[in-house]
Amino acid sequence: MNTGQTIISVGALALLSMIILRINTTFLNTNSILYESKFNITAMSLATSIVEEATSKAFDENTDSTSASALSVLSSSLGKDAGEQYPYFDDFDDFDGFTIDTRGDSTFESAEFTITAHVYYVDPANPETKSYVPTWHKKIEVDVISPSMVDTIRFSQVYSYWYFR
Repeated sequence: MNTGQTIISVGALALLSMIILRINTTFLNTNSILYESKFNITAMSLATSIVEEATSKAFDENTDSTSASALSVLSSSLGKDAGEQYPYFDDFDDFDGFTIDTRGDSTFESAEFTITAHVYYVDPANPETKSYVPTWHKKIEVDVISPSMVDTIRFSQVYSYWYFR
């Protein structure tokens, strides 16, 4: 075999090796993005479920069976009442301080998630501002974190009291 052919053969093998490495790198990046997307979609679904479940409840402990016409009727303390346990919450602010940890849960075999929720009254003029006195508007923020995800997923929604007569 002559030297020219040997050099061409080595060059061809080097080029083939570089192409194979590039293809493998692309596959690994694609899989990484795929898994990250799956975990983010699952996290968004979990957060949405908590928000939807919270908004299906009464606005306040004092409005679950009767209407309120003054802010003084609303509860000044947020959170679940003594003896209340999830999933038997009866009003929106019972989700304040709510946490679910899926470690050890067989329904989440692909990833572990920690879901936390916080509820607070908000200023009607600026829903991003917490109010330390009762208003007709409460906001829930649900955070979902996982060691499998790069970022935290946060969903929030303002829930306002209204009553038809």
